[in-house]
Parts: sequence; C-alpha cells; structure tokens
Amino acid sequence: MISPKLRKPLSMVAFAAALCTAPVLSLSAQDHNSKTQHHPWDNKSLSPDERADMVVKEMTLDEKIQLVHGAGWGVLRAGDPVDPHSNFAASYVPGIERLGIPGIDLADSAVGARMAAYQSRYATLLPSTLGAAASWDPEGAQLYGDVIGRELRAWGTNMSIGGGVDLMREPRNGRNFEYAGEDPLLAGTMTGNLMKGLQAEHVMGDIKHYAFNDQETGRDIGNAIIGHRAARESDLLAFQIAIAISDPAGVMCSYNRVNGDYACENDWLLNQVLKKDFHFKGWVLSDWGGTHSAAKAALAGLDQEMPEDIYFGEPLKQAVQKGEVPMLRLDDMDHRILRSMFATGVIDFSPYPRSVVDPFKGRDDAQHIAEESIVLLKNANNLLPLNASSIHSIALIGSHADVGVLSGGGSAQVDAPGGNAIDPHTGSAHWGETVYFPSSPLRYIREHAPNAKVEFNAGDDKSAAAAFAKSAEVAIVFVHQPMHEGMDAKTLSLPDNQDALVSAVAEANPHTIVVLETGGPVSMPWAENVQGIFAAWYPGIGGAQALANLLFGDVNPSGKLPATFAKRDEDLPHPVIAGMDLKPLPLEVETNMGGHRIRHNEMRLPAFDVNYTEGAKIGYKWYEAQHIQPLFWFGFGLSYTTYEYSNLKVEDHGREVTLTVKNTGSRAGAEIAEVYAELPAAANENYKRLVAFDRIPLAPGESKTVTMKIDPTLLSIYKEAKNGDEAKDGWDLLPGEYKFVAGPSSSTTPLTATLHIGK
Repeated sequence: MISPKLRKPLSMVAFAAALCTAPVLSLSAQDHNSKTQHHPWDNKSLSPDERADMVVKEMTLDEKIQLVHGAGWGVLRAGDPVDPHSNFAASYVPGIERLGIPGIDLADSAVGARMAAYQSRYATLLPSTLGAAASWDPEGAQLYGDVIGRELRAWGTNMSIGGGVDLMREPRNGRNFEYAGEDPLLAGTMTGNLMKGLQAEHVMGDIKHYAFNDQETGRDIGNAIIGHRAARESDLLAFQIAIAISDPAGVMCSYNRVNGDYACENDWLLNQVLKKDFHFKGWVLSDWGGTHSAAKAALAGLDQEMPEDIYFGEPLKQAVQKGEVPMLRLDDMDHRILRSMFATGVIDFSPYPRSVVDPFKGRDDAQHIAEESIVLLKNANNLLPLNASSIHSIALIGSHADVGVLSGGGSAQVDAPGGNAIDPHTGSAHWGETVYFPSSPLRYIREHAPNAKVEFNAGDDKSAAAAFAKSAEVAIVFVHQPMHEGMDAKTLSLPDNQDALVSAVAEANPHTIVVLETGGPVSMPWAENVQGIFAAWYPGIGGAQALANLLFGDVNPSGKLPATFAKRDEDLPHPVIAGMDLKPLPLEVETNMGGHRIRHNEMRLPAFDVNYTEGAKIGYKWYEAQHIQPLFWFGFGLSYTTYEYSNLKVEDHGREVTLTVKNTGSRAGAEIAEVYAELPAAANENYKRLVAFDRIPLAPGESKTVTMKIDPTLLSIYKEAKNGDEAKDGWDLLPGEYKFVAGPSSSTTPLTATLHIGK
C-alpha cells in the first residue's frame, strides 16, 4: 500500500468528476440489515441452499420465469426500455418484492466499473487483468476485486460481470487484456482470488467466458474443435481452479460453439463438466445475446438468458407447461440464482448507495497493483534505474505520454475522469474509442527528475523524433496497441508504423528505453537495439506514477510475464487467426427492438471451425514442444537486484515442494519462484507444466525457505474412457519418474529434483 503522505492529487477536472457521484440515500445497508424479519428464509443461521429452497417453494410460475432472464438491453441499446428499478448498468433482473428478493443489477466491470459518466459517477480504472496477472500476487488479485466490489456497492450495484479467465491461445485476441495469461494455474489462481476479493464486498461475480472464447474474430459463429483431454488440461482447468478458489455466483457461457454445440446449450460443458465435475453451485448466465433456444439450452444447463427474454421468457414458460422442460429443472435454475444471492450476502446486505467512491483510495490501490505488474524485460548495461541526481535531459516520445496512459476498450472500457485525455467529450466513452486516462508520464517523470530537462515529442514524424532524441541523455519511447472487444489484431506487429519510430530513435540515441502499452504480446524487431524495455500493459489510473517510480528505482520491478512473447506471427500455433480471411455474407438475423422481434439481413461471416490442433500446448508449452525460441519466455522478468536459488526438495508424493531463495543484491525486492514438472514418458508430453509459484519479498542479503503445495491434478493427465462412457473419464496420476525444476522463469530453472510415483 502507498502511504497517504505520498498521495499526489488528481487533476481538478478529475476531482470534480469524482464529486459528481450518485447521491447518498437515506437508507443505509446497516438500516436494511437491522430490519425485522418478515420471511422464514431471512434466518441467517440456515444454509444458502436451505434458504433458496424455501423461496422457490413460494414462487409462482411467472415469478420463476421472471428470475431466469434479463429485462432487456436497456441503456446499452438505443430504444430499449429501461426498468425503473435498475441501476442503468449492463442489464437488470427484476426482483420479487413480495418475497423480499431484490433485483439483480449486472455491471460490466472487468477492469473497473463501466459507464460511470453516464450517471455522473466515478470509477477507478485498474491495470488490465493481464497486467495484474504479471504480478503473480494472489493477495494483489484480491485487492483488485475489492476495489471493484466496494465501488459497485457504493453505486448500488450487486453483480459484476468481469472475471475473464480464457487462456491466451491467441495472443492477438482483442480481449486478452481482460484475461490472465496463458497458463491454467496462474490464470485460475489470479482470477479466482480476484473474484474472492470482489464477493467479499457482498457483490456477486462471475467467471467467463465459458469456454474457448479465445478469439474475437467470428466469436458468435466459430466452432472450437478440441479433444476432451486437451480441453480439461488447458482452458477448462483454469476455470476449475478459479471456481474452486472463489465459489462464484455465476459462470457466463460464451458465444462460440464447442465441438458443434453452442457453449450456452452444450450439455458436456455445462452439465457434465461445470456442474457435475467442478461441483459448481451457482448459475450459468449467457453472454449478451448468446442464448439460442429454450428447451435445449435449459436442459443442457443454461440457467439464465441475458439480457432479455427471447427464449427464457414465454417460450420457456410454454416448454415447462408442455412438459418439455421439467418443473424440477426450472426450480433448479431459480434455486441456483437465489442460493448465490444468499451465499454472497446481496440479500442480507443489499447494496444501497451509502457513500461516494473514494477516488484517491482507488488510485492508490491501482498504483500499487501497477507497480507489481509492470515487467522489466531488458536493462542493458544497467541503464536502469535512472539516476535523478545526475541525469540532465530526457526525451519522451510517442503515445500521448504528455497527457495520459492507454486503456482497453469495449465492455471493459472505464470512463476517464474529465473525459478522454486526448479527445474530451461529454458522457461515457464511445464504443471502440481509444481512451487515454489523465495519468501523465511526462508530469511524473519531471517530478522525479526536477533538475533535468524533460520534453515531449508526439512521435508522428520518425525523423523529427530521432533528431529530438539525439540531443538528450536518455530517450523514452512510448508505444501503443489499442485493443477492444469485437476485434483482433491481424499481426503481432505494433500498429501505426511504430516499429520504424523505435528503430529511428534507437539509432539516434544509444540510451533508448521503450515502454509498451499493449493489450498483450507484441513483436519487437528493434529489441536488440534498445537498452531498456518495460511491459506496462494498460497500467490504469495510477500507471504514470507507478512507471516513474520504477524508472527511477523508488520501486524495484518484480513483475513477470504471464504470457510468452513470440518473435513473429509465423511462430504461433496459428499464424493467421481462424476466420480472419473470410468474407462476410448476407445472413438473416433476428433482433429484439423495443420488445418487437425484427428479422432482417446483415453482412456477417459464415460459420467456420477453429481447430485447436495444439491441444493443451499453449504458450510456453508450444514453444518448448516445437523447439522454437521466443522473444521472451513465460515467467520472465528482471529486477534491480539479484536472486539465488537452492535446496529444492519434493515430498509427500509430489504434493509439496520446498526451496530457498536468497536476495544476493543491494536492493529489497520480491522474487517470484516458479516450479515446473515434467511428467513420465507415458503422458506423451514433450513440455513441462507450471505446478506451483510463490511471490517472496526479500531484503538485501535475506534468505527464505518456502514450501508450496501442489494439487495432484496438476501432475495428472485427463483420461477419456475408451468405450466413450463419460462417467468413467477422470484424472490419472501416472506411475513413473517425475522431474521437478524450479527457478525464476520457464526458461531458467537451475534447480532439479526427481520423484518416483508408484501405482
């Protein structure tokens, strides 16, 4: 945490925007909690399941149907009605007043609450969740969720629909910044702890997009083809870990098909894996417009249609009345929703707006997360940290570094206080708009180096930028990659000819540092020619402060990559994104406008397959198996100090690993120790798996011996029954020799230990 005395003020525009939050209502949460009980299920000593069962028994058929669909697109679509009780968020499910059940307000909030300006509110922009994953800090992830949860409660909203955990199969995916990287253990752990922190604020959360929604190109028509073993050992394992940690209220099923069936009506995904194998107790809600049927979807495990009632309104009611959907199934749908409302406390602790959002606490928390998340990728000749007392001139170049930091777009877009720093306008951000937040790198670098000449060049002309950089002691080039929902990058290359800009500046100034503000991995043909590289991701409202602290050594870099950076597109499992080269065709579609269903033609891509031939070999596993050297390996990150590893021991049949890490440098720091395992030959794998990690703070000269638990699932393979009987599928810990390696990254593992596991 940052000491209050180190807080720096927001701009006056931002401060004014922060004060324009929703008014405080007279009825507080405490008033609500102390009311006299009116219903038997108000008894908090009963379990959430018991309380939910009691409510379901009192519900009419219409009330049961009312709870399993949203009230419409509302403020998200012009012309749609807005429920008068809603909080003007992504959607609303009307409550049942006579039974004391509040409505459900669902808010887009992957990296902070969306559409704050729409209601003259303030929301903290956190670093991208991909950036937060680079901290490898479960406690930091819980803080991340806490920020979102407490701000939604202050708004009067009781459900967040962030929680993205889709693995980075496609590093050009437009939504990677909302997810948590390429490895199931890291992604599941970070997302699960984020959700745990959020729900501790009595706000419901969900884990999404279930499953294999790993690209935006053709996301609603693509058919992901993958075997059950590969699925369970990769993307689905990330979901399993996140759900086990957080017990989320909801799981949002995705738009795409999986092995032929839509994810939101896929019996194998929803009933067999999620509800049976994962023991998921909450409810499955569809992505917005991702429901395609009534009876089939309900029987396959979908519990709630979002955001409207095309299928789960009257059609589902008729299906129940005709016996096509048993009443017991409808009761189960309602039970799951109500059970989650009781379990997370949204009924006992209704989120009446009782306070304004504290923008300073939000900014401090965002800055803390950013300081742990920014990854130092290169530091040639120890150029970094910069010496503020001796440096005389710094040239800042590119990416609007004079006014702000980049944010991610789409449904994860948070409104900037005072408006977009590069294009201010009233109201919320427009869909697809590139939004910069008022956290100025120029300002905070100047504050750290008050005696240096620090100037900015826009970088629009590479020759002018090179001439500008030549006269400075150090040049810092900011490069950008705007990404948002609904689009993928065609290539790993930076847009807007920025590679040429960096090369020109590096040629003019040998002391060039590059700061990457990107949605994920990018290629860097200039990497050998610059002295410093920081992966800043989308760093959030405290991003410039955090970056300046890292540049000048007030904070020691500790982040490590949550995803591998490839050298070029040709090295990826899919050099061209599936469907990217298809041409749209006129297709008949049906939309709901103001309660009326309208059929019309739209130009849309034809359906296509996304064949995941790489199976479970995602990221570092792919490069290791294919013997391809990437630009930067998963788990890599530099520090201003050095660490030494020793004494690796594996005990309790591989369920526990112990090692010692020593800070051998002169600065305090935090080292992320990573443990990988190679399975016996019978597993038929030619790569290792991350099986444990720990973030270890160390003073100069300090040693710590740490013990990490290993879930046996991480050492097992998923076996499918040969006769096709899914009931006999399961995890298998193979007998044989297991090789454990440990170190600072997936490519540097100085410690080795072996363990024999018998039958």
